[in-house]
Amino acid sequence: MAVDTVVNPVVSGTSTVSSSSNSSSSSSSTTGIADNFQTFLTLLTTQLQNQNPLDPLDTNQFTQQLVQFAGVEQQLKSNDQLKSLVDLGKATEATQALIYVGNNVAVDGSTAQFKTSATWNLLADKDSTATVNITNSAGNVVYTGKYTLKSGNGTFVWDGKGNDGVQYPEGAYTLTATGKDDNGRDVAVSTEVQGIVDSVDLSASPALLSINGTNYTVDKIKRVVRPTTTPPTTPTT
Repeated sequence: MAVDTVVNPVVSGTSTVSSSSNSSSSSSSTTGIADNFQTFLTLLTTQLQNQNPLDPLDTNQFTQQLVQFAGVEQQLKSNDQLKSLVDLGKATEATQALIYVGNNVAVDGSTAQFKTSATWNLLADKDSTATVNITNSAGNVVYTGKYTLKSGNGTFVWDGKGNDGVQYPEGAYTLTATGKDDNGRDVAVSTEVQGIVDSVDLSASPALLSINGTNYTVDKIKRVVRPTTTPPTTPTT
């Protein structure tokens, strides 16, 4: 009977701690893994001290539980540290985005906002003659022309005038280009949109750069374009 009196409080204590642990894990205001860990150690020590001499508790099982609990604690700490690193990375990315404000940059894309002019970069892996088509937001072709491209990239600046001499209004215009080499074989021509970074939205994640009214993430930037005296690509004769 004396043995039963010793064992019963231990069982009751285990149930109480388990219930407390479950309720604390479901609550948003937890006391933390360190407090639970200390409670676990206290319970383990109490159980060992009050074990039934005729039926001792399995110490290996308790050791395994201790190791598992310690592993969980370390994992949660690692998760907290990773979250801190992610937050730091986001803050660094946002700060880096600010350096692009006021710079002329090139980003992947084919649609540019025309105000006084619209600029695209045309990229080809070999010398070619490119046919350029510019369409408005309604999908109507407003300009068509043939231009000589050198291997690499060239800048095409449109002044907003169509083939009929009409000055088109401000808005979004899309450029497409197809190329042919001297032997008449197709040459792939890709396009980039070029413009000034007007502002950066740091409240977005990731930060968004505003270029002529269109938002881009930092990873879309291909290059920063410095002022140059090199003239844009000119029509073939």
